[in-house]
Amino acid sequence: MAFKDGDFIEVEYSVWNAAGNTMLETTNEKLAKEHGIYSKDVRYGPVLIILGAHSVVKGLDSALREIEQGKEKKITLKPAEAFGERNPDLVRVMPLSEFRKRDVDPYPGMRVDLDNVGATVKSVNSGRVVLDANHPYAGMDVTYEVRVVKRLTGGEEKVSALGRTYGSEPGRVKIDGKRIEVEYGDSVKKNADYFIGKANLIAAVFSNLKDAEEVRVVEEYKRPKEAQEDGHEHEHAGEQAASAIKA
Repeated sequence: MAFKDGDFIEVEYSVWNAAGNTMLETTNEKLAKEHGIYSKDVRYGPVLIILGAHSVVKGLDSALREIEQGKEKKITLKPAEAFGERNPDLVRVMPLSEFRKRDVDPYPGMRVDLDNVGATVKSVNSGRVVLDANHPYAGMDVTYEVRVVKRLTGGEEKVSALGRTYGSEPGRVKIDGKRIEVEYGDSVKKNADYFIGKANLIAAVFSNLKDAEEVRVVEEYKRPKEAQEDGHEHEHAGEQAASAIKA
């Protein structure tokens, strides 16, 4: 059965530069290592795609609608259906001193934020830095080898999948009518990435689950063991002081 707008599907894929037959990225950790593109910062495994939500390039979004669950397909896309044509206006030169002021030492291939737009450092020469804000795959014909793992149907598994996408998967999800409750236990590190991921998850729930009217977040925090031990030491010291006074 064909998929449609709003469907949540999990897919595995590899992307190749069709011209040079070079792997650009993959969801398969073993393949990433074999092709020299492995990154410890990437979470490998099936990824969530919400059809019609502009989460993937237009050509892939269209092709996925006709792939049966469990089936694999190979498709080659022109730039117009993939990452667009290269735009020379998105290439600019900046003084190296501007980076040094910010304690940044740029190098070719480095990704930087340029006026809230991602850019790649292309070269660093004679005190000048060439930056390219085009997508790294712009102008390429790309080939996708993609397999639809499954279609997600339950509200709980959709919310969990959104959490994984944003690096903030809840330990428990409960849906009661139009109310969604997500729970994060003490084992989840409550760092800056967690709070950003949680905010993105909530926004994604309201954008993609039309029946959701309320999201409740339950967070568990336990006193660190070190603090507990320090507390006992202070308590013990207090008892000793009290004994000394009585004596």
